[in-house]
Amino acid sequence: MSTIPLYSRGIQSQIAEALLDTPVVLVAGPRQAGKTTLVRQIAEQRQLQYVTMDDELMRLSAQQDPVGMIRSLDRAVIDEIQRAPQLLLAIKKSVDEDRRPGRFLLTGSANVMALPTVADSLAGRMETVSLLPLSQSEIESHSANWIDSAFAGNILNTTQPAIGRDLIERVLRGGYPEVISRATSRRRSAWSRQYIDALIQRDVRDVASIEKLDQLPRFLRALAQTAGQMCNYTQLGGQTGLDGKTASRYVSIFEHMYLLKRVDVWAHNRLSRVVKTPKLQFIDSGLLSTLLDLTAEEIQRDRTRFGNALETFVFGELLKHTTTAEGDYRLLYYRDADKFEVDIVIENTVGDLVCVEVKAAASIRESDLRGLRKLADIAGDQFKLGVLLYDGTKTLPLGDGIWAAPLSSLWGTLA
Repeated sequence: MSTIPLYSRGIQSQIAEALLDTPVVLVAGPRQAGKTTLVRQIAEQRQLQYVTMDDELMRLSAQQDPVGMIRSLDRAVIDEIQRAPQLLLAIKKSVDEDRRPGRFLLTGSANVMALPTVADSLAGRMETVSLLPLSQSEIESHSANWIDSAFAGNILNTTQPAIGRDLIERVLRGGYPEVISRATSRRRSAWSRQYIDALIQRDVRDVASIEKLDQLPRFLRALAQTAGQMCNYTQLGGQTGLDGKTASRYVSIFEHMYLLKRVDVWAHNRLSRVVKTPKLQFIDSGLLSTLLDLTAEEIQRDRTRFGNALETFVFGELLKHTTTAEGDYRLLYYRDADKFEVDIVIENTVGDLVCVEVKAAASIRESDLRGLRKLADIAGDQFKLGVLLYDGTKTLPLGDGIWAAPLSSLWGTLA
């Protein structure tokens, strides 16, 4: 049996801060990302009662008498709240009568704020923090935030370079604690396949009513083939026997379950972002690799399919950094009619940009910079830094605020 080590999580201080002034705090993120481990630690430290809606008897009690259950809890952790959404209205009633901060610490493996009637009921009473699978920084016990540093004009020092085979292994492994604890790629793939099956067979029912669950695995595999690309729902649905509207609904379900994310295009005019086509990114490169049947052996022979998995890996790392950053950031992408592209555009609240291009090779050509140079020209003073992340070890200036930096700078340290 594998033993999963305890990792220090970057959002722990945010949860502690929120509990000091907010009645309800929700830790949201995918199943098996480490939410239960984290909230159990907090429950022990703060002497909070712990209940889980994965327990059938507890769930039945919550469904039959939600008000009675909440009345019996003074200060409590309620794990997997999306399995008994009736509790949320009871929590609202209880909190309206007693506004003490830190009364309820909830976890959800589906976006409970997207469930019907929930969003309004807890507005102003609840703060949500995201817990995604482990970042490489958390795995290496580093606390520096790549995005905060980049907006300050600095690229983190690469203290543990990962190139070639080591980088491939990190990408294929992803960030789920259980996967990281497994010794071989075969055992890691076995866990990932079971995880995906369990999500589809069980957890989808918590967030949606779907008659034909057998369509979902095929549709999810089709989505994996389009990772990092603009999503055409009609085309996607056509490949799997679904109409465009159903395909869009299924994407929303997977998004609510933190499997993937729709990424908007960057444009000066914010209205243009709404009408332009988003692209789809999976949140964990390990799960994506399993869906693609991508192996280290295949990548060593032919790196054709590695690019998308690597971009997913970088997107996932940066998304995790947004959850622990001091600043508030959005991840976007850039593509124009002339097919100039930038893989990831990070925007802060005042509209400043750090732009990231991902390259799977160890060498860099001038043509690799065309998207970054074009966006730097368009964005003008908003463009703060352009970074080409590559499979190398040196951080080098390339002119006009653009740098080449190792992919392993993502889990680097401050100077």
